Amino acid sequence: MDVLTLQIVDMSQSKNTAILVALGDNRQPELTEEHLDELAFLAATAGITTVMKLTQNLAKPDPRTFIGKGKLEELKEYVFVRNIPYVIFDDDLSPSQLRNLENELNPKDRESKVKIYDRSLLILEIFLNRAQTAQARTQVELAHNQYLLPRLTRMWTHLERQRGGTGTRGGAGEREIETDRRNIRYRIKLLKEDLEKIDQQRKTQRKSRSNIVRVALVGYTNAGKSTLMNKLSGSGVLAENKLFATVDATVRKVTFGNIPFLISDTVGFIRKLPHHLIESFKSTLDEVREANLLLHVVDVAHPFHVNHIEVVTKTLAEIGAAEIPVVLVLNKVDLLRQQKADEPLDLESMKGYYRTLGFQEVIFVAAETGENMLELRKLLFEEVKKEHIKIFPNYLKDGYEFAPFKTEEI
Repeated sequence: MDVLTLQIVDMSQSKNTAILVALGDNRQPELTEEHLDELAFLAATAGITTVMKLTQNLAKPDPRTFIGKGKLEELKEYVFVRNIPYVIFDDDLSPSQLRNLENELNPKDRESKVKIYDRSLLILEIFLNRAQTAQARTQVELAHNQYLLPRLTRMWTHLERQRGGTGTRGGAGEREIETDRRNIRYRIKLLKEDLEKIDQQRKTQRKSRSNIVRVALVGYTNAGKSTLMNKLSGSGVLAENKLFATVDATVRKVTFGNIPFLISDTVGFIRKLPHHLIESFKSTLDEVREANLLLHVVDVAHPFHVNHIEVVTKTLAEIGAAEIPVVLVLNKVDLLRQQKADEPLDLESMKGYYRTLGFQEVIFVAAETGENMLELRKLLFEEVKKEHIKIFPNYLKDGYEFAPFKTEEI
């Protein structure tokens, strides 16, 4: 069977502009602004510049066009006058909302077409551009196909010609859409088979590691996990000031003194992470699920970092990792200190607050500058030692000594 190739927009090199659209809550305007700032950061990661943020206070989305009629007219006027090529919504759009918005924003007499993205599609496109390994690319392509299946009419370029037809049902365009659906279902089937083979290989690899402690870095995207991974393991993991700089899981074997352990850097979490993506990344998230210890990395200088902690904690529970011991690593304390220049930070007292959130082991660090990294290594050594003794209970508990690390790629 001839399988069609997805027409993916390569936004990594584009210099396009976008209007961001979100529903707000006038009781929490600062939270709405934070969500739009995050969406703008996502857009920037995809190579799109935000020129306007449009919000509307609604209890729930309009079932037809997500935003109300008046706000839609405002959006159309700005898009048409400024010739904006992208409109990005902060929530997922239903297929019918998407079709209605396309009809409103792309009238037949308008030559330049507006591409409409919702939050999930934007994240999926970023993942497509960043996935490097065969496993990650297969996972993301599967999620992307599953997302596109009910939305084919706008994503496949050869269907654009059909939109200018008579508009009657059952014509050539309708038949072509059905053919596309069969092809994309077939592609999904092949991708699932490929992913099952990769999963089996990964399971075999993880079984071979059953006699060694495994540590996984988790956290909200852009919290500094990759920088911390580099500091802890001496590795060269990509670390950028972009969302989802890490898509592929990276695993290193590290030895502190005479205790070896594995440490892995995994994909960052984010609010409203597409459910197709979570399902497709099951084998990658197994690095988290099967870990003996989690390092929950937090950008403590972010004004909404407590909300980020809640998102990560909730996601960990959803993937079955809620019972794994956690060390809360409050990163970027140097930036927090700059923000609070007029008031000295009492870090010990601040730890008490985070313990009320359920974290017993709490430490402040600055991975970028190396501040408090020795203390983190010592804490990690003690926590790994606890897990190591569970695997090898006959070893003397006082037979382990902390020492500078050595690392190797596996």
